[in-house]
Amino acid sequence: MKTKMLSLVSMFLLGTMTVFGQAKAEKIEVNGNCSMCEKRIEKAANSVEGVTNAQWDKETKILAFTADTTQVSQVHKVVAKAGHDTNKAKATDEAYNKLPECCQYDRAAEKKEDSHEGHMH
Repeated sequence: MKTKMLSLVSMFLLGTMTVFGQAKAEKIEVNGNCSMCEKRIEKAANSVEGVTNAQWDKETKILAFTADTTQVSQVHKVVAKAGHDTNKAKATDEAYNKLPECCQYDRAAEKKEDSHEGHMH
């Protein structure tokens, strides 16, 4: 009986350790406009090793994907490199300017917000 119980406890512990090592659902904000943006953003996110099921919603501007938490910063970087600002990484002007005209989202609103930071009225 002890051996059977020990075996069950060992299997349970192994199972819980496996769960902690698995990927989880992540969401980040990504600027974009259309279905071409959607394909570009999803392709960039899915190019990161360990990322799966990347789906960008053009209405909410949310990119949802499954990944290990250590991969999230890499997703921000590759999406920005593809020309799309995220809530934690800004695309270079060069990458943004390479986007088709319909994909060039409004960056003016962001710049206005940034210019007011640190100023007293």
